[in-house]
Amino acid sequence: MKVSVLRAYSAGILTAVGFLWLASGVEREHPVLGLGLAPTEQTEAVRKLEGDVAAHPEDAHARRDLAQAYLDARSPGLAVRVVESSPTAVRHVAILDHVYARALIDEGRSADALAAEERVLDVCSAEESAPDSTHDCQTWLLVSATRRADILKELVALGVEDANAHPEAS
Repeated sequence: MKVSVLRAYSAGILTAVGFLWLASGVEREHPVLGLGLAPTEQTEAVRKLEGDVAAHPEDAHARRDLAQAYLDARSPGLAVRVVESSPTAVRHVAILDHVYARALIDEGRSADALAAEERVLDVCSAEESAPDSTHDCQTWLLVSATRRADILKELVALGVEDANAHPEAS
């Protein structure tokens, strides 16, 4: 009699576990780039930008566009990688450093983002005295970098490294 009770108890547990397993269903992984635009549009746009960077690795504008596309897709790590893997010739071009600072902010690295924005301001200040088309320091870039650097200085002074993780402190 004890064996039949044990078998019934085991069968009941296995049935319950099986039912829970079937009821939970299958959860699919979310695509890395599936936010914002329809996934096919965004994927195709990013694929084209990746092809442009692969074809012209020293084109700062192509790298900036790809990094911005990754930021728009909420993938700041990919944007940081695009900038950090840039050839030396374009690594510290102002427009690329500006998008790099934004990616660093999204990753929660305020001090590094401040350093990148200060490089943008240094390059653009030097360009005012000796214009150079390689950095493309337009008025919007200078204004945006100045504003972002001021905000980052305050965050760093307050000791807030990641404003997204600690919104009350920022």
